[in-house]
Amino acid sequence: MSLVKPHLNFSQIINMNFGFFGLQYSFGLQQANMSPIYSYLGAEESSLPLLWLAGPMTGLIVQPIIGAVSDKTITKWGRRTPYFLLGAIFCSLALFAMPFSSSVWMAASILWILDSANNVTQEPYRAFVSDKLDPKQHSLGFLTQSAFTGLGQTLSYLTPFLLINFLAFSEEGKIGRIPTTTFIAFMIGAVVSIGSILWTLKTTKEIPLTEEEKQKIRQSPKGVGSTFAEIGEAIRDMPRTMKLMGPMMLFSWYAMFIYWQYIAKCLSKSLYNTVDAESPLFRKAELLVGPLGAFYNAIAFVSAFGLAWLARKYSPKYLHSLCLLLAGIGLLSIPYIKNQNLLFIPMIGMGVSWASMMGNPYIMLASSIPKDRTGVYMGIFNMFIVIPMLIETFTIPMYYTSWLGNDPINAILLAGVLLILASLSTLLIRFERPVENLVMPVVGAGH
Repeated sequence: MSLVKPHLNFSQIINMNFGFFGLQYSFGLQQANMSPIYSYLGAEESSLPLLWLAGPMTGLIVQPIIGAVSDKTITKWGRRTPYFLLGAIFCSLALFAMPFSSSVWMAASILWILDSANNVTQEPYRAFVSDKLDPKQHSLGFLTQSAFTGLGQTLSYLTPFLLINFLAFSEEGKIGRIPTTTFIAFMIGAVVSIGSILWTLKTTKEIPLTEEEKQKIRQSPKGVGSTFAEIGEAIRDMPRTMKLMGPMMLFSWYAMFIYWQYIAKCLSKSLYNTVDAESPLFRKAELLVGPLGAFYNAIAFVSAFGLAWLARKYSPKYLHSLCLLLAGIGLLSIPYIKNQNLLFIPMIGMGVSWASMMGNPYIMLASSIPKDRTGVYMGIFNMFIVIPMLIETFTIPMYYTSWLGNDPINAILLAGVLLILASLSTLLIRFERPVENLVMPVVGAGH
């Protein structure tokens, strides 16, 4: 990469990040639909976390490896491009196959393929943005990813709702054991996933490596052993700032995994006093999750660019702490709200928090890691996301009945408390050099 990177205007940054739209449409489909799909296929409520194991496990294994390998890849298409293109292809195939699932374990197996493909795509994509942008544009680059996260997930959550209310699809219609609208949503996702990545590849090229950088890569150790050695060495040399982000990530991602797994059942219980997947009332609660999720992702989309300006003015650390606090308070209020329309109020806090989670931690991270190891450290940082998910996966079944009373409402309340703890943990982060020096005012980004 060139030492002096070109300043990109706003439209160029949009094109560069557009692939994130399809990637996050895919994630949104999982978040909104996997627990209901498992329930339709006969899964027990207490087993839901284990059935979501694919996401954290593939993230833990795939992203650090792909990150380390992509740092040392030389092809005519670039370092990162081959990985996120290949991942997008397999992601689209898995999205197409998911609604044809005839059993819990078939759906779980496809989810493993889907999450592996998403992880192959996501880590090189984040490194690609860091490679492409001057450090002063990192805030706008990563928070633009937040915006596309919000937009992609907004539309993925809304798709069944729109099919029913605007295209007159039946609310009760099914193909096999899966609702028709869910089936169609995954078909749309398969097209959107690969299409958005192809747009980014068409409009944005990687910055070519210099001959010196290529020579350094050619002289570096090769093979599986060297890849794992590189990951181990990077973990050993992890910057202090990155280590201090650990508690914040633990609490916030443990909480978010609880939220995605249990929000549908929580609303079914709090609004209709049932968690029976065969009940029409459960279907109503499931469909309500769509507009609520779409709303908080729309808030994330709208607020992301404002967060870029606020991060420059007030520091991403304090901004992120406030956003997590608002989300925690919102989750604590959800079980006590009996009016469906009022449920959109706590989603405002969830939306600004989600935008912040997709951007501000990466601004803080980018200021602390060495530039020639961006890929491996982005992959390792993903472990800060997936390890909390793994811990949640294995611990929730251990106390869901005994401590939470087999009640999804209590699970959502726990998630709210954990987000507040994440907010407090953010205040403990210290920077070895001022992160503000790497954050750029939005007004200079070429609007």
